[in-house]
Amino acid sequence: MLFTLIKRYAIAAIAIPLAAAGARKLSQRIEAKRGPSRGTRLLTRGADTLQGTFGRNKKKSRFALSR
Repeated sequence: MLFTLIKRYAIAAIAIPLAAAGARKLSQRIEAKRGPSRGTRLLTRGADTLQGTFGRNKKKSRFALSR
């Protein structure tokens, strides 16, 4: 059970951000060679989604007003 927890943490902390960075870098290289396309936009959007979902978010104040 502990090994499974460590494995999940490793995937969430290491593998997913690396995959997002790789997708972003690949998108930039393809755009530099061939120009913007639907595929490069999807790669960039996917990287943004992964980083937004699994990335570090700013801590919100406990008493902050919602906007």
